[in-house]
Amino acid sequence: MDMKEVIASAARKLILEKKVKKLTVKDIVEECQITRQAFYYHFEGIPDLIQWSIGKGVDRLLEETRQQDGPEAALKYLFVFAINAMPDVRRGVESNYGKEVEQTLRRGAYELFEKIVEEENLYQNYGRQELKLLLRYHSSAILGLLQDWTPEDTRNLDAIVHEVYLIMMGKVVSSGNFINQ
Repeated sequence: MDMKEVIASAARKLILEKKVKKLTVKDIVEECQITRQAFYYHFEGIPDLIQWSIGKGVDRLLEETRQQDGPEAALKYLFVFAINAMPDVRRGVESNYGKEVEQTLRRGAYELFEKIVEEENLYQNYGRQELKLLLRYHSSAILGLLQDWTPEDTRNLDAIVHEVYLIMMGKVVSSGNFINQ
Protein backbone atom coordinates (compact mmCIF):
# COMPACT_ATOMS: atom_id res chain seq x y z
CA MET A 1 0.00 0.00 0.00
CA ASP A 2 1.44 3.41 -0.87
CA MET A 3 1.93 6.06 1.80
CA LYS A 4 -0.85 8.31 0.49
CA GLU A 5 -3.28 5.44 0.93
CA VAL A 6 -1.95 4.74 4.45
CA ILE A 7 -2.49 8.39 5.41
CA ALA A 8 -5.96 8.52 3.83
CA SER A 9 -6.91 5.28 5.58
CA ALA A 10 -5.82 6.72 8.94
CA ALA A 11 -7.92 9.86 8.36
CA ARG A 12 -10.95 7.75 7.37
CA LYS A 13 -10.52 5.61 10.46
CA LEU A 14 -10.39 8.67 12.70
CA ILE A 15 -13.53 10.21 11.22
CA LEU A 16 -15.58 7.05 10.72
CA GLU A 17 -14.56 4.68 13.49
CA LYS A 18 -13.34 7.00 16.21
CA LYS A 19 -15.85 9.70 15.23
CA VAL A 20 -13.31 12.53 15.52
CA LYS A 21 -15.11 15.81 14.76
CA LYS A 22 -11.98 17.99 14.76
CA LEU A 23 -9.53 16.19 12.50
CA THR A 24 -5.95 17.44 12.76
CA VAL A 25 -2.67 16.54 11.09
CA LYS A 26 -1.38 15.62 14.55
CA ASP A 27 -4.17 13.04 14.95
CA ILE A 28 -3.49 11.59 11.51
CA VAL A 29 0.28 11.25 11.92
CA GLU A 30 -0.17 9.64 15.33
CA GLU A 31 -2.73 7.21 13.91
CA CYS A 32 -0.48 6.04 11.08
CA GLN A 33 2.77 6.51 13.03
CA ILE A 34 4.56 8.85 10.64
CA THR A 35 6.11 12.27 11.05
CA ARG A 36 4.40 15.55 10.19
CA GLN A 37 7.09 15.99 7.55
CA ALA A 38 6.03 12.69 5.94
CA PHE A 39 2.41 13.84 5.91
CA TYR A 40 3.31 17.16 4.27
CA TYR A 41 5.54 15.39 1.76
CA HIS A 42 2.44 13.64 0.42
CA PHE A 43 -0.29 16.26 1.02
CA GLU A 44 -0.39 20.05 1.28
CA GLY A 45 -2.89 19.76 4.10
CA ILE A 46 -6.09 18.03 5.13
CA PRO A 47 -8.21 19.62 2.35
CA ASP A 48 -5.72 18.21 -0.19
CA LEU A 49 -5.99 14.80 1.51
CA ILE A 50 -9.81 14.97 1.33
CA GLN A 51 -9.73 15.88 -2.36
CA TRP A 52 -7.27 13.09 -3.15
CA SER A 53 -9.33 10.51 -1.20
CA ILE A 54 -12.62 11.43 -2.85
CA GLY A 55 -10.91 11.54 -6.27
CA LYS A 56 -9.61 8.01 -5.75
CA GLY A 57 -13.08 6.92 -4.67
CA VAL A 58 -14.62 8.45 -7.79
CA ASP A 59 -12.09 6.59 -9.95
CA ARG A 60 -12.91 3.27 -8.25
CA LEU A 61 -16.63 3.94 -8.52
CA LEU A 62 -16.34 4.75 -12.20
CA GLU A 63 -14.45 1.50 -12.80
CA GLU A 64 -17.14 -0.46 -10.95
CA THR A 65 -19.96 1.23 -12.90
CA ARG A 66 -18.25 0.21 -16.15
CA GLN A 67 -18.74 -3.40 -15.12
CA GLN A 68 -22.54 -2.99 -14.94
CA ASP A 69 -24.86 -4.18 -17.68
CA GLY A 70 -25.79 -0.90 -19.39
CA PRO A 71 -26.22 2.74 -18.35
CA GLU A 72 -29.41 2.27 -16.29
CA ALA A 73 -27.78 -0.56 -14.30
CA ALA A 74 -24.72 1.67 -13.81
CA LEU A 75 -26.97 4.45 -12.50
CA LYS A 76 -28.59 2.02 -10.07
CA TYR A 77 -25.13 0.91 -8.93
CA LEU A 78 -24.26 4.56 -8.26
CA PHE A 79 -27.43 5.04 -6.23
CA VAL A 80 -26.85 1.89 -4.17
CA PHE A 81 -23.23 2.86 -3.56
CA ALA A 82 -24.25 6.37 -2.48
CA ILE A 83 -27.04 5.13 -0.21
CA ASN A 84 -24.62 2.76 1.53
CA ALA A 85 -21.97 5.48 1.85
CA MET A 86 -24.37 8.08 3.23
CA PRO A 87 -23.69 7.51 6.95
CA ASP A 88 -19.95 7.88 6.36
CA VAL A 89 -20.44 10.97 4.21
CA ARG A 90 -22.59 12.57 6.91
CA ARG A 91 -19.84 12.00 9.48
CA GLY A 92 -17.35 13.61 7.12
CA VAL A 93 -19.64 16.60 6.59
CA GLU A 94 -20.06 16.93 10.36
CA SER A 95 -16.28 17.12 10.87
CA ASN A 96 -14.35 20.40 10.94
CA TYR A 97 -13.69 19.89 7.21
CA GLY A 98 -17.36 19.55 6.29
CA LYS A 99 -17.32 22.37 3.75
CA GLU A 100 -14.34 20.84 1.94
CA VAL A 101 -15.99 17.41 1.99
CA GLU A 102 -19.21 18.81 0.48
CA GLN A 103 -17.38 20.79 -2.21
CA THR A 104 -15.20 17.85 -3.12
CA LEU A 105 -18.19 15.49 -3.28
CA ARG A 106 -19.98 17.92 -5.61
CA ARG A 107 -16.91 18.17 -7.82
CA GLY A 108 -16.48 14.39 -7.71
CA ALA A 109 -20.11 13.78 -8.73
CA TYR A 110 -19.72 16.24 -11.61
CA GLU A 111 -16.47 14.60 -12.77
CA LEU A 112 -18.02 11.15 -12.51
CA PHE A 113 -20.94 12.14 -14.73
CA GLU A 114 -18.57 13.94 -17.09
CA LYS A 115 -16.51 10.77 -17.53
CA ILE A 116 -19.63 8.66 -18.06
CA VAL A 117 -20.94 11.09 -20.68
CA GLU A 118 -17.58 11.00 -22.49
CA GLU A 119 -17.27 7.21 -22.40
CA GLU A 120 -20.88 6.58 -23.45
CA ASN A 121 -20.84 9.35 -26.08
CA LEU A 122 -23.97 10.90 -24.59
CA TYR A 123 -25.34 14.35 -25.46
CA GLN A 124 -23.47 14.59 -28.77
CA ASN A 125 -25.73 17.40 -30.01
CA TYR A 126 -24.88 19.73 -27.12
CA GLY A 127 -22.26 22.47 -27.12
CA ARG A 128 -19.61 22.62 -24.38
CA GLN A 129 -21.44 25.27 -22.31
CA GLU A 130 -24.77 23.43 -22.60
CA LEU A 131 -23.10 20.19 -21.60
CA LYS A 132 -21.45 21.78 -18.55
CA LEU A 133 -24.81 23.15 -17.42
CA LEU A 134 -26.49 19.79 -18.00
CA LEU A 135 -23.80 17.98 -16.00
CA ARG A 136 -24.08 20.49 -13.15
CA TYR A 137 -27.83 20.05 -13.17
CA HIS A 138 -27.79 16.25 -13.15
CA SER A 139 -25.07 15.91 -10.52
CA SER A 140 -26.74 18.49 -8.23
CA ALA A 141 -30.16 16.92 -8.73
CA ILE A 142 -28.93 13.45 -7.84
CA LEU A 143 -26.99 14.72 -4.82
CA GLY A 144 -30.15 16.54 -3.72
CA LEU A 145 -32.22 13.38 -4.08
CA LEU A 146 -29.69 11.43 -2.06
CA GLN A 147 -29.44 14.11 0.62
CA ASP A 148 -33.18 13.77 1.35
CA TRP A 149 -33.28 9.99 0.81
CA THR A 150 -35.87 8.07 2.83
CA PRO A 151 -36.54 4.41 3.59
CA GLU A 152 -39.55 4.65 1.25
CA ASP A 153 -37.19 5.81 -1.51
CA THR A 154 -35.08 2.72 -0.90
CA ARG A 155 -38.17 0.52 -1.32
CA ASN A 156 -38.87 2.32 -4.62
CA LEU A 157 -35.25 2.36 -5.77
CA ASP A 158 -35.82 0.64 -9.12
CA ALA A 159 -38.64 3.03 -10.10
CA ILE A 160 -36.66 6.09 -8.99
CA VAL A 161 -33.56 4.99 -10.89
CA HIS A 162 -35.65 4.31 -13.98
CA GLU A 163 -37.29 7.75 -13.83
CA VAL A 164 -33.96 9.50 -13.25
CA TYR A 165 -32.46 7.56 -16.15
CA LEU A 166 -35.31 8.63 -18.43
CA ILE A 167 -34.88 12.25 -17.35
CA MET A 168 -31.13 12.10 -17.99
CA MET A 169 -31.72 10.61 -21.42
CA GLY A 170 -34.22 13.35 -22.29
CA LYS A 171 -37.13 10.94 -22.58
CA VAL A 172 -39.66 13.05 -20.67
CA VAL A 173 -42.52 14.96 -22.27
CA SER A 174 -43.91 18.22 -20.89
CA SER A 175 -47.07 16.65 -19.44
CA GLY A 176 -44.90 14.71 -17.00
CA ASN A 177 -45.48 11.39 -18.73
CA PHE A 178 -42.45 9.38 -19.63
CA ILE A 179 -41.85 8.29 -23.18
CA ASN A 180 -41.45 4.53 -23.43
CA GLN A 181 -38.57 3.73 -25.75
